[in-house]
Amino acid sequence: MVAHLRTRRRRGAGGGITPMPKIIFISPEGAQTAINIAAGTTILQAAWDNNIDVEGACEGCMACSTCHVIIGKDHFDQLPAPSDEEEDLLDLAWGVRPTSRLGCQLAITDALDGIEVMLPATTNNQM
Repeated sequence: MVAHLRTRRRRGAGGGITPMPKIIFISPEGAQTAINIAAGTTILQAAWDNNIDVEGACEGCMACSTCHVIIGKDHFDQLPAPSDEEEDLLDLAWGVRPTSRLGCQLAITDALDGIEVMLPATTNNQM
């Protein structure tokens, strides 16, 4: 069950209003929060803008692993491959899974509409 949905719309090419891509954040306890964001927004920025508990200690410059998230399998293969630097930082994260990524490195596109983003139970802040 989705706890709440924050819906926003954007102007389309013809001036009409079109829905924005949706992210579903899932807390470690299983609570879901669905939000709509502008395409091009990172998962980390979307979390910050909507009071979702994602730390991002390095402020999104890929110098820590505190924005570690677990991507739902339905959308994971649609993401660009992680860089070597991202993979190195994921090695420092707690609770890494095969679909783990850093939220600061993932910009949402229209094709990722409905992506599920699970939050780990804890982060490993080494800053």
